[in-house]
Amino acid sequence: MKRLTAAEIATAVSGELYGVDPETILSAGVVTDSREIGPGDIYVARRGESFDGIEFAAAAVEAGAALIIGESVPTLDDATLPTVLVSDATEALGQLAKSSVEGLREVGEITVIAITGSVGKTTVKDLAADLLAGEAETVWPPNSYNNEVGVPLTALRAGESTRFLVLEMGARSIGNLAYLTGLVRPDIAVELAVGTAHSGVFGSIENTARAKAELVESLTAGSVAILNADDSRVAGMREVLSPEVDTLWFSQRESLPEWIGGEDKTVQGTGVTTDSSGHATFTLNLPGEEAQDVRLALIGEHHVGNALAAAAIAHACGVGTKSIVTTLSTSSAASRWRMELIDSPSGVTVLNDAYNANPESMRASLKTLASMGRGDEDSRPRRTFAVLGEMLELGDESISAHSDIGELVVRLNITRTIVVGEGAKPIFNAANLEGSWGNEAAWVATAAEAKDLLNAELAPSDIVLFKSSRDAGLRYLGDEIAGVSGGQ
Repeated sequence: MKRLTAAEIATAVSGELYGVDPETILSAGVVTDSREIGPGDIYVARRGESFDGIEFAAAAVEAGAALIIGESVPTLDDATLPTVLVSDATEALGQLAKSSVEGLREVGEITVIAITGSVGKTTVKDLAADLLAGEAETVWPPNSYNNEVGVPLTALRAGESTRFLVLEMGARSIGNLAYLTGLVRPDIAVELAVGTAHSGVFGSIENTARAKAELVESLTAGSVAILNADDSRVAGMREVLSPEVDTLWFSQRESLPEWIGGEDKTVQGTGVTTDSSGHATFTLNLPGEEAQDVRLALIGEHHVGNALAAAAIAHACGVGTKSIVTTLSTSSAASRWRMELIDSPSGVTVLNDAYNANPESMRASLKTLASMGRGDEDSRPRRTFAVLGEMLELGDESISAHSDIGELVVRLNITRTIVVGEGAKPIFNAANLEGSWGNEAAWVATAAEAKDLLNAELAPSDIVLFKSSRDAGLRYLGDEIAGVSGGQ
């Protein structure tokens, strides 16, 4: 965070100071969890549905907090604790982030990169952070900190020596991205894809596209929009850009789409192939540079698009071609449960991709599993198991979307499909109708039952994919089968 006085913080968040010298300078961290307080930190006491952060204010001060931002003024032994009184602590958090980033722009050179999309946000964020961190001080969010709390908290970690601030921005309704970009204006905005994720929340894929477009609509003159040329809805966002915003496309098509003109700059990946270990290889073409071959450290052909988006970010930030190629070839999954490959002590290979799921990512994961199971000239074929849970927030499309996945597992010749939970049952039903026979597909009600089946059936050299939305909990089952522990 930029160094600010208590009075400047109160002004930024439209609050009133109590129990603190207005000239007190604060420059440490900003946290919303009192258990994470460090010396000199600001504690933002948010009010939630089932908690009120102000109840932990005294503990926060005892742990070293120098200032409380809260909706009431707390006391300890009848003494007023150092507080900025605000009407809404969450909104105050956002306004503090806005003030800090605007201040950093005045005193230094900071580039803000914001990434959104129905799929791939976290992976592209992690790749971009790896690419930029080798060039200069870079701040990026842990996990999926992409909402009205996570984005400000990440932005407040940037200091006067920060050169790049990488933000992941999510949306659950129209107006969310407009709000976030109103707090932290991006210099580079990245639109990855418009898919069916959260279509039950937005109401239609058209509404999803409208919500996502708010990110690039926020760009001002001299900014850069990085757009997925292979997604027609993303490509259409070019129409909402301000005239003096530059466009940089990325594409993995052999021939560029018709809406890419001869003068347009494009980061292109061609000649994509995938080996039996699941790693994709392609030729990377950066604007004005010689073509380079890349073999991704990440697992899955669908990560080629993510790698191209990250390469476009790095190219726009001035990172050299050699550094881009080297980093893409060595950067593995930084966030857990996203195509996380683990060889278990029992000899079973676990592909844990159960942090999130939507029809697009489910298809991509299954295709990767099938590819890894086929073998090649250097490795023999392997049995493939798919443990699949519910894809949430699909609304009226839920049954048909799950049914499509059931048909796909049969067409991909997945050895064994275990469907978990009532919401995912259409996968099992459709697999049987598509032609699954014998015990190729099974349905169980709970993860515990799925574990019993796996323990009875898995053998060394088998590959098992775990894929579901986060709340289905299959990522933990994947950890159990892989013989690892630890959660987020």
